[in-house]
Amino acid sequence: MKNVLVTGGAGFIGSNFVRNLLRKESDCKVVTLDLLTYSGKLENLTNLPNENNHLFVQGDICDRSLVDKLMAEHKIDTIVHFAAESHVDRSILGPAPFIQSNIVGTFTLLEAAKNAWQDKPEPFRFHHISTDEVFGALQPGDPAFDEKTAYDPHSPYSASKAASDHLVRAYHDTYGLPITISNCSNNYGPYQFPEKLIPLMILNGITGKPLPVYGKGAQIRDWLHVEDHCEAIYLILKKGRNGETYCVGGDNQPTNLEIVKLLCQILDQKLPRPDGKSHVDQIQYVTDRPGHDFRYDIDITKIERELGWQPSFELKAGLEETVDWYLNHPSWVDSVLEKSEFSHWINANYQKRT
Repeated sequence: MKNVLVTGGAGFIGSNFVRNLLRKESDCKVVTLDLLTYSGKLENLTNLPNENNHLFVQGDICDRSLVDKLMAEHKIDTIVHFAAESHVDRSILGPAPFIQSNIVGTFTLLEAAKNAWQDKPEPFRFHHISTDEVFGALQPGDPAFDEKTAYDPHSPYSASKAASDHLVRAYHDTYGLPITISNCSNNYGPYQFPEKLIPLMILNGITGKPLPVYGKGAQIRDWLHVEDHCEAIYLILKKGRNGETYCVGGDNQPTNLEIVKLLCQILDQKLPRPDGKSHVDQIQYVTDRPGHDFRYDIDITKIERELGWQPSFELKAGLEETVDWYLNHPSWVDSVLEKSEFSHWINANYQKRT
């Protein structure tokens, strides 16, 4: 792992991984390829450790000539593929970008990787980051998702990620391309764009806006701190077995409403409302989204056993640290809130459900 191409490295998880990798591998050269769509921000890549070992390239993973050029010029031996459209609600309203980025983009990278790998005598790896949403939904009493769970996606987003998983696995089985796949649970932490539950609740709580909760908030998720996720990916790259899939989760099972109320308690302590009321009063129940999976739970036995990985963040402590990060980075928050696309999307797709 000398020359690494990170796709989607200006996004939430990708930028945290770039930071983690440069800190751990002082001799590693990292090329970040990101199209800088609404959720990718160059601000996420400021003040990197060993920043002289990092190169940012703005571009599309579907641009085969660009990917081939980067692979050749930088002698890439490892691809870590984060780039994806990743929000379920957006996929319901407009699936086309998800098909293009998540399926066609992954195919383009695999073709470029296959050609580069065939000409490369050194070790090579294509690591694909995926989601537990490809497995569908669990009902009460169902066992947790693991690496043998059958795929059962329920949204255009999860279907597109399932397709990309199958493509990656097919390139290993058909051509022998060295690959690994990780399916993670819901991430949270620094630099997350506020279309997802936790940063949306934090920023709406800070700015006095309603805290929209789908249905009764009874949906259950497993929450993984992004730094724990980055550590898992790093261990998979270093020690993971070729061709294997690893499930990565935070080992917790709160409901969405419990998460929102816990964030309200944290905000009550760190940023009390001027009127003395609790942020809980800002909760607003909205009509549930179509096909909303009820429960996710992920079994991390395999990655614990084979790679010695375990989550290090307890959920409440991780949420407190996350709230602190948003409170301590007002310029980053302001730059996000000023994006008209974000404000328009929130207004159009949360408030209309009330």
